[in-house]
Formats: sequence, C-alpha cells, structure tokens
Amino acid sequence: MEDTEIIELYWCKNEQAIAETATKYGNYLTTIARNILFNHEDAAECVNDTYLRAWNAMPPHRPKLLRTFLGKLTRNLAFNRYQKDHAQKRGCGEIPLILEELGDCVSGKADLEESYDRKLLLEEIQAFLSQQPEVKRRIFLCRYWYAESVGDIARRFSLTENHVSVSLSRLRTKLRQYLLERGFDL
Repeated sequence: MEDTEIIELYWCKNEQAIAETATKYGNYLTTIARNILFNHEDAAECVNDTYLRAWNAMPPHRPKLLRTFLGKLTRNLAFNRYQKDHAQKRGCGEIPLILEELGDCVSGKADLEESYDRKLLLEEIQAFLSQQPEVKRRIFLCRYWYAESVGDIARRFSLTENHVSVSLSRLRTKLRQYLLERGFDL
C-alpha cells in the first residue's frame, strides 16, 4: 500500500492504518529501536508506541514522508526509553559512546534546546552532510541516526573498522568546524 493511502487511513481513523504500517515499516522501525535499546521486548514496545503516537498525531499532522516520520518517532521513543533505563548508570553499548562522540560537535546547552535554534542547527547539519560524498554521509547517518556499531557499518560498506572510525572522527571534526564557522557556540 502506498504511503498516501496509509496516511489517509490514519486521517479517517481506520484501524487498518496500523496493520498496514506494521506490514510496510515494522522491520524498519524495529531495527531502529533495537539498535538503540539492544532488547527485543523494549524495541517491540517502542514500535507499538510509535503506532499509537502516529495514530494520535494524524490528524492534524500530515507527514510528507511517512517512513521518516515514523522513524523519527521510534528513534525519539527509544532514546527516551534508553535514558530512563540508564538514568542511574552509564550503560554499556553504543548509545553512551555515540552521544560522547557527538558531544564535541553539538553541546546540550539550554539555548540550543530552544526550537528555533535547534531548527537552524539541524538545517546546518543537513547542509554539511549534503556536501559530503555519499558513502561518508551514509556512514555518518548509520552511526548517528540509526545507532549502528562501527563493526556493523564496516561490514555493510566492506571497510575496516579502523577506516570507519577514522572517517567518523574526521567527519565530526569537519562538522564542528563547519558549525563554528556559522556562529554556533559549541
């Protein structure tokens, strides 16, 4: 079923929308959640929460790209779940490492939490990524959007883990410089 048809089902509050979403995007959403949470049950719960959030968001929201909309919902829910589960400790796995890696590029200062500044920051990150070669852009997104391990990324792109690590380090350095040049206080 096409995304526009699925969105229309949500707008009509037809429960078939959830079944169609699960059929078309269930594996994709589960992969996102599992890469962040490393727990199948928690990932499944996040995916189910995604369906509920989508149901409650449409209407009034009509996403232009359903896959991206659902992926963002799942990612945010999984990160929230992860933070809740690891509030008292610095868990093992990829998430603390990913957040630490990006910490030098984008700080958590309160002024960046404001909606407008955050939107500008995201636009600049998108502009930066659009200037990168496709493979580097995809490596960056696999690591920092989909929370994939360096080893998984290396296998996906037939590269060594060292090559991926060095590429990510250089991209972070370039991103930091790019953002500083555009007036972001990091």
